[in-house]
Amino acid sequence: MSENNELIQEGKAKIRVSGEKKVSKKLPVFYNSVMKLNRDISILLLNCVKDKDLRVALPLAGSGIRGLRFLLELKKNKIKTLYINDYKEEFFSVIKTNFLLNNLPVSEIILSNEDANIFLLNNCGFDYIDIDPFGTPNPFLNSTIRRVSRKGIIAITATDTSSLCGTYENACKRKYWAVPLRNELKHEIGLRILIRKVQLIGSQFDKALTPIFSYSKDHYFRVFFKCRKSKSEVDRVLKKHAFFFEAGPVWIGQLWDESLVEEMYEQSDIGLKKFLSIIKNESNIKTVGFHDIHKICEELKVEVPKFDFLSEKIKKAGFNVSRTHFSGVGLRSDISKEKLIRIIKKHHETTS
Repeated sequence: MSENNELIQEGKAKIRVSGEKKVSKKLPVFYNSVMKLNRDISILLLNCVKDKDLRVALPLAGSGIRGLRFLLELKKNKIKTLYINDYKEEFFSVIKTNFLLNNLPVSEIILSNEDANIFLLNNCGFDYIDIDPFGTPNPFLNSTIRRVSRKGIIAITATDTSSLCGTYENACKRKYWAVPLRNELKHEIGLRILIRKVQLIGSQFDKALTPIFSYSKDHYFRVFFKCRKSKSEVDRVLKKHAFFFEAGPVWIGQLWDESLVEEMYEQSDIGLKKFLSIIKNESNIKTVGFHDIHKICEELKVEVPKFDFLSEKIKKAGFNVSRTHFSGVGLRSDISKEKLIRIIKKHHETTS
């Protein structure tokens, strides 16, 4: 390994990584500290699902940090076999060094140094596959979905949010077969476009892929899908693809499995509690999109009411309400915009 390496700790794992500050595909191995939460949630989710003795595949392992943390932090009997793959030339030496740092024998895993798609297609199948690429997940969707087991889970990351969120509309049309939305709802709609694309690929193999946990964070989208091999289930999934105003088609179904979110919240540490608290509350509201309070008040030319006040008024009117993790000024509710405006106007009249 290069002398320009530094020792870091993430979770219970220690690794040596390049001292380069800029994250790039050109690094000898790929490590991105910003994606710590991505890995934290993966571990939490796997610890909360009931599945045991899983065949786990990490086709784009990079530094191996996710695999190391899986071995060190997942519950006993959660993993039966862990497959770690990366195509970079220095991968074997890096992963062996990092395993030694953590007193883990390399015999605990199956290592390979292949193109991710070749690695997947050369194996029989997996109960959990984690795709965390630099950019779009598109090149890996076919092989991932072909190799996920009938009741398995796939985790998909997309970091090309500029196309999914509408900065490059034509790129979104080419890569995700949908029109993005470039306004305050762009992150939620971008996530729903990604979900639909993955589901369409799944439908080719009679695999219904339903989101069980989804979120938008920093520069990326992340979705965990539960697979079910069933033509009728695929048909049900496809019926939940529709346009949202001028955007789409998008997935208009739920982004979360409510019981799983509840379990994840209960088992989470303090570092994840606030983030999961927001998702737990918004997962109970079956809407597509949310209300941007600042934008509405700007249009009305009135002062922005406090969230707690609005929340109380909306609940008294008989509707559900929550913050949303997609926006710091967003309010997820099944109340219509027109009724929300009446509440805001009434508040303005009584306080001015």
